Amino acid sequence: MILVAGGAGYIGSHTLKQLAKKYQAITFDNLSAGHRENVKWGRFFEGDLADIESLRTCFRENAITAVMHFCAFANVGESVKDPEKYYQNNVANTLNLLSVMREFGVSYFIFSSTCATYGNPTTLTLSETHAQNPVNPYGASKLMVEQIVKDYAKAYGLKYGFLRYFNAAGADPDGEIGEAHDPETHLIPLAIYAAQKKRDKLTIFGNDYPTSDGTCIRDYIHVNDLAKAHISVLEHLEKGHENIELNLGTGVGYSVQEIIAAVEKITGLPVPYEMGPRREGDPAVLVADNKKAKEVLGWEPTFTLEQIVETAWQWHNK
Repeated sequence: MILVAGGAGYIGSHTLKQLAKKYQAITFDNLSAGHRENVKWGRFFEGDLADIESLRTCFRENAITAVMHFCAFANVGESVKDPEKYYQNNVANTLNLLSVMREFGVSYFIFSSTCATYGNPTTLTLSETHAQNPVNPYGASKLMVEQIVKDYAKAYGLKYGFLRYFNAAGADPDGEIGEAHDPETHLIPLAIYAAQKKRDKLTIFGNDYPTSDGTCIRDYIHVNDLAKAHISVLEHLEKGHENIELNLGTGVGYSVQEIIAAVEKITGLPVPYEMGPRREGDPAVLVADNKKAKEVLGWEPTFTLEQIVETAWQWHNK
């Protein structure tokens, strides 16, 4: 049985759906940010990583063989303002999970990491060999966990996969689950909310970056493409292959203005926006070099930007 820590959240629930096609799964979630109704596949255990006894109970009652870890705070701006919250939740609570895995002899660990571990790029696209110099506490917290897991691998034989996401986006094409953060911080849903008049306008954080239109450029990857990569990594480890660190992105970057244009095209509605100041901790450009994931896993991103926006629009329009 696979433990999906954070399976009631956005990426966790989409992974849970894909996982259920091949494995039995149990979701461990405290529902602080996730939604109980997202757990439509497998069992559910309500618990908190901060409570090591609830973790032990979950492991004791279920024959867990691998862990996929999605639980984290992930707001860059908030991490700059309140780093303690991020180090406590993202690092200290992960140590609890790793400790209980050791107690119960569970050796496969797939970690939801981030391109924010790289910091400011020194190359056009980011490969796994790029230096990791995070520029915000969120990225630093994820890098700390990566280092801890590497040390566990050397000392205790832990088998791991690190998946460094770029910008997760879109929704389940079947419409069963989607993106519903509170507060919402991701660009595509915020642009859709502005188009739907659920908010007055979208704020663009900075238009003086060294990019074609002055706005930040990011690599948007469909959540289902991310989900499928998790299952491929689990199968890779189960076959006895080496520990792995992979970037998950499309290799194509789009500016904030280009995303707004895509949302307007798909919805047929205007997206009102205003210009705001830059956010601290935001690099100008983040685009993946995804060759390693393609070579090692045979993984390919399958959704175009238009399909990403279309699935998000269908979900939010429901």
